[in-house]
Amino acid sequence: MPATRTSPATVRRSTAKGLRTRARIVDVAAELMLTRGVTGTTLDDIGAAAGVGRSQLYHYFSDKDALVHDVIDRQAEAVLTHQGADHADLSTWEAWSRWRDRMVDGAHAGGCVGGCPLGSLGTEVAERDSAARGLVSAGFSRWEEGFRRGIATMQQRGVLDTDADPATLATAVMVALQGGLLLAQVHRDVRPLVVGLDTAIAAIRQHATAA
Repeated sequence: MPATRTSPATVRRSTAKGLRTRARIVDVAAELMLTRGVTGTTLDDIGAAAGVGRSQLYHYFSDKDALVHDVIDRQAEAVLTHQGADHADLSTWEAWSRWRDRMVDGAHAGGCVGGCPLGSLGTEVAERDSAARGLVSAGFSRWEEGFRRGIATMQQRGVLDTDADPATLATAVMVALQGGLLLAQVHRDVRPLVVGLDTAIAAIRQHATAA
């Protein structure tokens, strides 16, 4: 039986240098797509900014859609990392307060530019690329799960009453966050984000017990 031949592209992708180049391309693409949009960013734009030619791009990505998929994965991880340690354990009012302040402070520090990286991608790809939409959906589900888990833990500890619905309240937080980030981006003002998050957290507090 003839030996399996490893393609140059596979070797290139698997080397340390190749992996660094690939990561740089994804990082550059993510930055450009956040400010220009997916359709407004070409492979030539990405190649020029990353310092690679079109032929080299095709060593790592079969087409632009494949690159977009990697950008979505990258942005989902970046968004989750940006949530901070409290997102992993939103089981106290203090943790919710710190998380809320982190979101508002982050938007303010960035001048309210760009909105939500994951949300922006989702808006562009949802109707034209079902695979990309699925990746964005999975990213949002992981994000929202942190809210749901924290609320459920508070309920289990008796901090919230039994009428609280963790899944519904978690979705309300996500809706407030995404709507707030969008309006903050449009108005270049964090106030919509502040109002949205405070309203969502107040809805959770309505279920607070005397415990």
